[in-house]
Amino acid sequence: MALAVKRMTELELDGRRLLIREDLNAPIKDGKVTSGKRLSAALPTIEYALQHGARVALISHLGRPRAGAVDAALSLAPVATLLGELLGRSVPLVTDWLDGIDVQPGNVVLCENVRFQVGETANDDALARRLAALCDIYVMDAFGTAHRAHASTHGVARHAPVACAGPLLIGELEALAKALEEPARPVVAIIGGSKVSTKLAVLGALASSVDELIVGGGIANTLLAAAGADIGRSLQEAQMHGFAAKLLAREFGRAAVPLPIDVVVAESMDAAARGTVKSPDRLAKRDMILDIGPDTAREYGECLSRAGTILWNGPVGVFEHPEFSQGTRSIAKAIAASGAFSIAGGGDTLAAIEQFGVVDEISYLSTGGGAFLQFLEGKPLPALEMLEARA
Repeated sequence: MALAVKRMTELELDGRRLLIREDLNAPIKDGKVTSGKRLSAALPTIEYALQHGARVALISHLGRPRAGAVDAALSLAPVATLLGELLGRSVPLVTDWLDGIDVQPGNVVLCENVRFQVGETANDDALARRLAALCDIYVMDAFGTAHRAHASTHGVARHAPVACAGPLLIGELEALAKALEEPARPVVAIIGGSKVSTKLAVLGALASSVDELIVGGGIANTLLAAAGADIGRSLQEAQMHGFAAKLLAREFGRAAVPLPIDVVVAESMDAAARGTVKSPDRLAKRDMILDIGPDTAREYGECLSRAGTILWNGPVGVFEHPEFSQGTRSIAKAIAASGAFSIAGGGDTLAAIEQFGVVDEISYLSTGGGAFLQFLEGKPLPALEMLEARA
């Protein structure tokens, strides 16, 4: 994949005002960031800019506040605190920044949640122009928001004096290209999640390019039901049975789609719930499928051990509950043990990877969820398109 964009690392940065769009949308509890993965991923970009004498202003969103309203619960203050600790320097949080940002060469500030600004998610041109006026160089480094045409990811790049891609964005795109364009085969994709409908396009696209397509969660339940199994009260989408049947029949392409041969069920997901292993065609009316069973996990593990390339988005069960975590644990451990080039993306997927201690064994961890899926579908990413247009 030839990336026809300007790169931050190829530009003169000394003394320049850099507006760097990062994805620092981290989970926060009791005023503290509970997972710093996205912050850590952004560090090399920030450190490079500072080492080269840039005047760095970072912008990011956090959550989904109502435009024009300042929500203290969605302030980036905890992010600024942790970012300062990771960088080993003060990172001031600037609350009123749209009319100008005072930052000296070799220093960095964090602008308060960009989604507090009216017009951000609407990609308002007036806001985009004001963002562009804050910088000499705009750096798009937030792969996780590259599928959004927002003022801070798309509009600003149209008007900034120079618009370029940061190292994190470049790294994400190169890793995805390696996994999709000339992959080592066989290619195995694992797609989990609650709904077929939200991942319809990516399932269809992957079916024509990968060799095996492992599905989990509500997606697997829908396929089981389409194949004739009575899945009790399990989460599924009856309106997607037609699509599921075509996927199983390989009408979309080469990919084999193995179905679970055993599942873990319970009548609830309460803390006290206990799982029972059953065959998918032996479920009681009140049973809910909440994980894959041990035989299925073993079968999928053997498939992953033969893979040359692995793509993973979505857990295969309710991994947050100890009773229903073993399937996703098995998948994570099998990917970690394989010799394949592996790339994983999506919030739940990264949480599972962290939970099961295999962070260092996955070849590449993508910071994107929606952007990751959109790239897998083969759809253009608006932020990248704008960078290419400006180049």
